[in-house]
Amino acid sequence: MSALPPEQMQSMRASADQAGRPISHLAQQWEALHETAAQLAGIANISPEVFDSRLAAFPEMLGDANGWQQTLAWQGVDDIDAMMRPGLAALGAITARGQDASAPALALWREFHHARDAVLAVVQPNASQPQ
Repeated sequence: MSALPPEQMQSMRASADQAGRPISHLAQQWEALHETAAQLAGIANISPEVFDSRLAAFPEMLGDANGWQQTLAWQGVDDIDAMMRPGLAALGAITARGQDASAPALALWREFHHARDAVLAVVQPNASQPQ
């Protein structure tokens, strides 16, 4: 049990977790997720999404965000990656058997977009600040 208040422990953990992970690393991971999403779009038989200025501005918004926002964004991107990797592997197994994977690919595509929109909402400049 720690003698420090929970808020201070959380802050210390977040700082330690992010110390070895610069924002440039997250930017690369962010772009890689969108490349993976483009592959997913192909499996789902839909057009891949354009990596527009809103998506490209994520690293900058992350750099301007508060510590709690950065922590949630880091975790969100890690969670999306953890969802996409096995999802694409499963879709690959389905297509390797000669089956149509478009319906589950579309479901994963939607989950990706919902999760990504949540991460973007966390680092938006107008996100509410905890009091």
